[in-house]
Amino acid sequence: MMIRLLFGALLLALLILQYRLWVGEGSLAETYSLREQITAQKRELEGLRKRNRALHAEVVDLKTGLDAIEERARSELGMIRKGEVFYQTVEPGGRTAD
Repeated sequence: MMIRLLFGALLLALLILQYRLWVGEGSLAETYSLREQITAQKRELEGLRKRNRALHAEVVDLKTGLDAIEERARSELGMIRKGEVFYQTVEPGGRTAD
């Protein structure tokens, strides 16, 4: 009788541990999900780091060089230097080419 009771207790403990392993808090499924989230966040972080490096390089270029400022003034504001002539071509069909 004592062996059956001990066997039942061990079986119950095994079932509880199996439940925690597969379904409960800290389970294999939760661990896998957290690893996937970490991988996705690492990818996003690397993308943001690349973007930050590019923005930092652009800031340094704008602070130190006039070429970037001139390029922005020409492309975004349509400015030209004194003495330059601006030509605008018109394609057939009414569309303009810059």
